[in-house]
Amino acid sequence: MTAITNHMPTAELQALDAAHHMHPFTANGDLAARGARVITGARGVFLTDSDGNWILDGMAGLWCVNIGYGRDELAEVAARQMRELPYYNTFFQTTHVPAIALAEKLAELAPGDLNHVFFASGGSEANDTNIRLVRTYWAEKGKPSKRIIISRRNAYHGSTVGAASLGGMAGMHAQGGLPIPDIHHIDQPDWWSEGGDLTPEEFGLERARQLERAIEELGEDNIAAFIAEPVQGAGGVIVAPDGYWPEIQRICDEHEILLIADEVICGFGRTGNWFGTQTLNLRPDIMTVAKGLSSGYQPIGASIVSDEVAEVIGRTEFNHGYTYHGHPVAAAVALKNLEIMEEEDVIGHVRDIAAPHLKERWEALTDHPLVGEAKIVGMMASIALTPDKKRRAAFVSEPGTVGLVCRERCFANNLVMRHVGDRMIIAPPLVITPDEIDILIDRARVALDETLDELKSRDLLRAA
Repeated sequence: MTAITNHMPTAELQALDAAHHMHPFTANGDLAARGARVITGARGVFLTDSDGNWILDGMAGLWCVNIGYGRDELAEVAARQMRELPYYNTFFQTTHVPAIALAEKLAELAPGDLNHVFFASGGSEANDTNIRLVRTYWAEKGKPSKRIIISRRNAYHGSTVGAASLGGMAGMHAQGGLPIPDIHHIDQPDWWSEGGDLTPEEFGLERARQLERAIEELGEDNIAAFIAEPVQGAGGVIVAPDGYWPEIQRICDEHEILLIADEVICGFGRTGNWFGTQTLNLRPDIMTVAKGLSSGYQPIGASIVSDEVAEVIGRTEFNHGYTYHGHPVAAAVALKNLEIMEEEDVIGHVRDIAAPHLKERWEALTDHPLVGEAKIVGMMASIALTPDKKRRAAFVSEPGTVGLVCRERCFANNLVMRHVGDRMIIAPPLVITPDEIDILIDRARVALDETLDELKSRDLLRAA
């Protein structure tokens, strides 16, 4: 057999998948026993599977399909570029038009003096690049001891060895000897789960000042950078309390620490601006981008670098790069994606139509017995599930047990909503309409009702 069509029976596709395909972030033995969901098509904000179900994709793939599925313009650009120049590298004093044009466009869109672009195939690679960028920068400045990068627990910065080390997820660090040396983590600004008796504002300042205490402990002369997502995505859409980010910016400025904003999820309209740093009034030295850069239609990422960092790096041969750095097809598709976003005013749609409607409907979910907190920034949102809202209590069951129940009830009702522990999160395509948002919320409410019923039947509606 040389080809597989979407018309094979689901069971046959699942059997082939189980026999040969190793899935990411998956216990593949368990998945083989139950069978993977087989997605066969998509249009707008809806997926179709091999059984003919229409599923509202509340996660835009993996936070990335910002302009929705089925955009023929991107397919046409990809085909044209493949005919003209399907591939060439940018090593050895060589370049090509798509990489030039995309780098220029990103410099135009990026805030401040972020005018220089180092391409990658995705966010993980770009964050690996950032490790070497900041350490090379300080070495060229005559401060080679500045090597430590500070990050946050429960942050996600990718899954390569370097990027997973930057991230602060315990489950990832438990495998493969992570983190690598010279990575240090401070606590996340998650008031709901970790704020105790502090007000959100007090808690935000306390968590920000952990950065200053880490600098004092480790020594300013040893620290290269602080990396963080403007809004923690895979950690559960954790929105820092007011006051947190201004304090982080102050600390980086006063202590000669580079600020890396990981915009892989927040970038390209997700927060209602081109970048999350604009929403939060940050001034990063480096931004990591990927995902929404091409709306997921091609694998591409980049580090967008300030004038100062680029000038210093330019003094030496930077011995770093990737085969697919600035891949011409990926770059051409990304450029067209950005053009569509501008021509259709996708960010205006988010800011003026989609995000306000989603915010109203999403925050109203707190009237459900299981929902203790609803957080939203632009088109990324989370709800915290709890058996006791007043105490912000966790469930007696293993963390994530209830979230998994809710996720499965979402899938049963043709809604993709992800769980992170016992938080439920969404990040739908930015082009979603108010009517489609209503469908999303209606399906989420049904899933929450069914989750509540199942928790009662399994005696899981108890606080720890």
